[in-house]
Amino acid sequence: MSLTIRERRPDDLPELVEVLSAQAPSSGYPHRWPLPFPVEEFIVRPGELGAWVAVAEGSIVGHVAATDVATNWMSATWSEVLGRPGSELGEVSILFVGLDQGGTGVGGALLDRAVAEIRALGREPVLDVVGEDTRAGRFYRRRGWTTVGHARPAWLPDGQPDVAFMVLPGRTAPDRK
Repeated sequence: MSLTIRERRPDDLPELVEVLSAQAPSSGYPHRWPLPFPVEEFIVRPGELGAWVAVAEGSIVGHVAATDVATNWMSATWSEVLGRPGSELGEVSILFVGLDQGGTGVGGALLDRAVAEIRALGREPVLDVVGEDTRAGRFYRRRGWTTVGHARPAWLPDGQPDVAFMVLPGRTAPDRK
């Protein structure tokens, strides 16, 4: 399979909505499905530092974004856990792959792209995942991410595990004195 990772374009959104919608029932991501707002608003977030799609054989097969932690709901928690302002952190977010793409390397390629951008900006890569012992949580742990904290946000449905805050060891942003 020939895979290309490129920047997301506005005209990618209809296909991304289809890919996300098709994989949601089996992956459980996003955790509220159907969403109580347009799916496009889930994919495109305020504070994006960059967003990319994976394309194979002319079709979009995955997505990832990097976002400024200072603009999201967890900024204060991240700052408390890591002792750094959200502006020094970049979050890997909205990572999903097509229903038939598990185990093909698409997710890893997208994750690597987002981490590379975050590091190029001099920020530390972070992410959150619902349940560190889920398929997604195990994927991140296999790739070197470690859990540094947990939270239970109001939007998380009953019966779901807590949100785990994860970092990729190796600071990339300058230490604060």
